Amino acid sequence: MASVAWADEVFVVDSFSSDPTPELAREAGARVVQHEYVNSATQKNWAIPQAAHEWVLIVDADERITPDLRDEILEILERDARGDGAVLDGYRIGRLNHFMGRRVRYCGWQNDTCLRLFRRDLGRYQDREVHADIEIPTGRVGRLRHKMPHYTFVSFDQYMKKFNQYTSWAALDRARRTPRVRWHHLALRPLGRFFKQYVLKRGFLDGQVGLVVCGLAAFSVFMKYAKLYERQQGSAERGARSAEEAMRNAECGMRSRRPTGPSHLE
Repeated sequence: MASVAWADEVFVVDSFSSDPTPELAREAGARVVQHEYVNSATQKNWAIPQAAHEWVLIVDADERITPDLRDEILEILERDARGDGAVLDGYRIGRLNHFMGRRVRYCGWQNDTCLRLFRRDLGRYQDREVHADIEIPTGRVGRLRHKMPHYTFVSFDQYMKKFNQYTSWAALDRARRTPRVRWHHLALRPLGRFFKQYVLKRGFLDGQVGLVVCGLAAFSVFMKYAKLYERQQGSAERGARSAEEAMRNAECGMRSRRPTGPSHLE
């Protein structure tokens, strides 16, 4: 919050935290609202229309806005206020990712960008459970020169809780495109992810931290498909039980309607 204190409004959306987060945010001058958390995209799409100003800058709790990035953003807003036609409708911001106390320069993270500065009435997040990005279907999008630090790692306990939730959400997203998990999803897709990030994206240049990052990336792919497989197996078993129950009910109905003796015509 200190890194965005220069904004005209600091708007914090809290999902009923049990710690002092809301009180601390209000003491720091933020407008705080409460909303039940479903996923990141839903939470932010609910909040965006409530922003008080035309331009919105979204910053997650593990991200920071540097002074250089702040000055670049303020310059864009000033140009827009003057009616400068060169101002676009949204801007992507690169991220300087940190993991285990070190800057990760490769592993595919070197080109990480998010659309975070945009006109409030034009941008909304994609309908995805995880890793959704802002879309501006009718606007023009550019990219800022300066980047923002992103601190993804506090401890492995914290990271694995996030890892578990994100892989569950990713399995829900993948369900729309993968009607049936096969062996190659579980065996080859994780290996492919590791090879891509560690070799092709030069993760090996990040040393041991790069090996950890790429290993976790591969494991996340495996867990995503394993959780989807679990869901599909559960659905198949429930479907089989429902079919068996329907057949038993049908057989019972036939037996109950079957004549038990000769018919008599009178």
